[in-house]
Amino acid sequence: MPDVEMDRVPENGSDAESSTQDSVDNNSVSTSGKLINKKKTRKRGIIFLSTIPPYMNVAKIREIFSQFGEVGRIYLQSSAKPGEKRKRVPNQFTEGWVEFQKKKVAKEVALRLNNTKIGTRKKSRYYDMIWNIKYIPRFKWIHLSERLAYEKAAMKQRLRAEISQAKKEAHYLQTNVEKSKRLKKKKAVKED
Repeated sequence: MPDVEMDRVPENGSDAESSTQDSVDNNSVSTSGKLINKKKTRKRGIIFLSTIPPYMNVAKIREIFSQFGEVGRIYLQSSAKPGEKRKRVPNQFTEGWVEFQKKKVAKEVALRLNNTKIGTRKKSRYYDMIWNIKYIPRFKWIHLSERLAYEKAAMKQRLRAEISQAKKEAHYLQTNVEKSKRLKKKKAVKED
């Protein structure tokens, strides 16, 4: 899997921190007069950034989107391919996902910022670039974690296949070299 820059993405694919942050305690009284603890889950919203400008990283994206509401997790997909040397441009990312604590805020951000300029000042390095943002309905952070796990497993499988193929080729070449040596020895013995 290519190098990625993430901000608080769970390692095991489960969202351990959401179990405490997703719920809000609401105390209510039952018919018997006892306090009952009801939990209301918050609906988080995720937006997809289809392009990330050069030199933009998690900290800069958090700074920009925090103006609109509380930002949760951020994930940026690296443009570097596995085994490829990094280019001169550091922190080059192709796409990203930003989670907001409230779904309403995520929808509003996508609606307001899509197809607008990133930089507002002429001297800004993002002045000529445009946001391409989409709100993803019914998308959960776990879906992204599953996708990353799948890509990682697929990469491991490809690497195993390449290693296996390289071993077969090396074995084939080794046997051919040995055959060639034996034939040369036989030929040398016959000529003597």
